[in-house]
Amino acid sequence: MSALTTEAAGPAALPWSMSPGVRPIALSAGDLTLSALISRPAGPPRATVVAVHGGGTSSGYFDGQAHPDVSLLALGARLGYTVVAVDRPGYGLSAARLPRGQALAEQSAALRAALAHLGERCATGDGVFLLAHSFGGELALTYAASAAGEGPAPAPPELLGLDISGLGRDYATEPDALADPPPGHHWKRHWGALRLYPPNTFREAASMVAPLPERERAEAPLWPGRFAGTAARVRVPVRLTFAECELWWRHDDRALADLAAQFTAAPSVAVDRQSGAGHNISLGWAARTYHLRAFSFFEECLARRAAGASAGTAR
Repeated sequence: MSALTTEAAGPAALPWSMSPGVRPIALSAGDLTLSALISRPAGPPRATVVAVHGGGTSSGYFDGQAHPDVSLLALGARLGYTVVAVDRPGYGLSAARLPRGQALAEQSAALRAALAHLGERCATGDGVFLLAHSFGGELALTYAASAAGEGPAPAPPELLGLDISGLGRDYATEPDALADPPPGHHWKRHWGALRLYPPNTFREAASMVAPLPERERAEAPLWPGRFAGTAARVRVPVRLTFAECELWWRHDDRALADLAAQFTAAPSVAVDRQSGAGHNISLGWAARTYHLRAFSFFEECLARRAAGASAGTAR
């Protein structure tokens, strides 16, 4: 299979509808094939945003259909970005081959391979931003922390920055409950109040829910012990957002100050709060606000990059 195809995952194969301009694709990731959704701008992209979903969801999370303002993919294309929402290993097209999922290090290698091949077949602009949610944020940080020389040849497009929502360091619940929760136990932690979401959100979201792979579930309680070492190796700008009604993670002022302090090698770290939002921030009424703030962060990164290049040329 080619690195980037649209025929392999046509609209009839998807259990949900898509926003205008959004198409399904398949990405080669070594010996895996990862499904994804892509939207492209009318002209050359400023950069590419790769969106990475959390545990138990799928790429459709970033193209919510309950309201026109919710879709990250549709908004990004209008703002001049290519946006690719990828199904992590163990989800989508790779679920049958990886019923138990993959560990974070393996997912990071697969993502690196997929982005390298995406860069070969698709214009990515100035490089790639990762926008990730929840467990997808663990993957984004793991990817960013890996050595620059690791991965396949050719190398993936340059990583320009990370925007992560719904991920902290310390859980606001008992870690043991993550490994084997009772049915329905974490519904409120995932969603918060119903008023935070457009009507029909939960009916639409049913099609993007996926089983949480066994290896992913087992690895989740290990994150608090891994966070500091991972964060210290990240060398790109980072923005973290916590929903007002975030119930998975500690996000009091002291916790957030300590969280930001762990990114000792990152050129900048921003920690924001999003009012009127629950954990699944990209599906709620606050989705457009959060997405616009994320793109504002990406624009700042691009501006700083351009200013640095201009200063280097002047010297």
